[in-house]
Amino acid sequence: MHKHFSVLHNKLTRTHVETLVAMAVYHGDNELWAIQAIDSILNQSYQNIAFIVIIDGEISDSMKRSLTQKASQDQRMILAQNTCNVGLAESMNRAVEWGKRFNPRYFARMDADDISVENRLARQIGYLNKHAYIAVLGSALTEINEHGEKVGARVMPSSHKQIVSILPRRCSMNHPTVVIRFSVFEQGFRYNSSLMNTQDYFFWITLASKGFVFRNLKDRLLMFRRVNNFYKRRGLSKSLNEFKARMQAMIKLKQFTLYNITYAFSVLALRLMPGKVVRLAYKLDRHLLERFGKH
Repeated sequence: MHKHFSVLHNKLTRTHVETLVAMAVYHGDNELWAIQAIDSILNQSYQNIAFIVIIDGEISDSMKRSLTQKASQDQRMILAQNTCNVGLAESMNRAVEWGKRFNPRYFARMDADDISVENRLARQIGYLNKHAYIAVLGSALTEINEHGEKVGARVMPSSHKQIVSILPRRCSMNHPTVVIRFSVFEQGFRYNSSLMNTQDYFFWITLASKGFVFRNLKDRLLMFRRVNNFYKRRGLSKSLNEFKARMQAMIKLKQFTLYNITYAFSVLALRLMPGKVVRLAYKLDRHLLERFGKH
């Protein structure tokens, strides 16, 4: 295992679990939201899990105490730490490497400011058990604000054909909702650890180009935290990486069209505009995406 990764708390005695759930926490995360996220996984109706929570770099003493207390209350929760902040992609790769010992069938994502609905894992694992050809399964989600109030929804295209055809224009999987068949990682695929954002977008493009099958459930199985600065957080780095991802998707998926190229440049220009303009575009995008997903 990586020398800059250590396990702080592990009382799980089982040698095999069906699903490894992974979440990263870093210094900017809200402590209350992180605990809510953890509780939403530990209180799932589906119980056959190992839940690894990785502290990505230094966090507050209060947050660390809360995480340690949670881990001590449920042996399924493993608490680990990176000695420095390495980002979500590398944290998830380390979770995969460490979690191999349980010989899991599935890898489920969770974010520290979201809430999984109680039957999320039961619904997704049950679906994957019945559809062995699907490698990556996501779902729709409900968007909530800082107070937990519903402010929107995000329903992605459901079929593999729709998901792949839209990849050159946008990331068509809700990353915090996905469950990935662990055999994907056993074949050597990993998140690009050099990326501090858009790592999921590049990962889906790579997997799609290699023939892995995707699917999105229409069920809203996660409450996604959309806070006030949501439209301002992207920044130049994320906007440029999204643009690079779109170009890569066109090349790898052989969808290099005038429409896709125009879309990529248009979105890049839009990202650099004021937050109010981005907010309007985001709402339009949600509307168009829902309509697309119904066909």
